[in-house]
Amino acid sequence: MKILVWVATEHGSTREIAETIADELRASSLEVDLHAAEAVRDITGFDAVVLGSAVYTGGWLPAARQFARANGPTLRTVPVWIFSSGPIGADDTKQLGDAPEFPELMALTQAREHKVFAGKLDKQSLGLAERFVTRVVQAPEGDFRDWQAIRDWARSIAASLNQVEARAVQDGER
Repeated sequence: MKILVWVATEHGSTREIAETIADELRASSLEVDLHAAEAVRDITGFDAVVLGSAVYTGGWLPAARQFARANGPTLRTVPVWIFSSGPIGADDTKQLGDAPEFPELMALTQAREHKVFAGKLDKQSLGLAERFVTRVVQAPEGDFRDWQAIRDWARSIAASLNQVEARAVQDGER
C-alpha cells in the first residue's frame, strides 16, 4: 500500500510533524512518500493520503488549500486524513476546529479525520512582520507539539490502512 504524506509548511515545524507521521507509517510496513507542498501535484497511484498544513491567521497555507481543491476528485477516491499545526498552547487547538475553511476541506477530500496539533514558535526564525504580529498577539514562544499524540495518531492511521489491506488480500483484490 502506497501512502502520500503531503505537507505545507512555513518554517519547517509542520514538516517535522509530517516526518514523524511518515516514520510511524513506515514502521507499520507501509510504503510512504513524503513530499513538501511544492514537490508533488499529481497524486494518482497513491492508495491513501495524509495532508497537513501549518496554520497562520486561523487557516491553512494557500498552497495547501489550493492542493486540496485541485485534487478533491482524486482525494475522494482514497482514504484521506488531514492534520493542522500551528496553534500555540493547549487551549488554542480546540479553537482551530471551528475555522470556516475546515468543513470545506473535509467535504472536498471526504477526509476520515482532521487532527489539530499544537505548533512551535521560534521567534528567531520569523521575519520582521511575523515577529511584530507575535508581539501584538502576545504569542508564547516555545515548542508545544505533543510528539506522543502525533505518533499515536499516525499509528491509528496505520492500523486502519492495514485493516483495509488485510480485507483486500482476503477478498483476493491484491
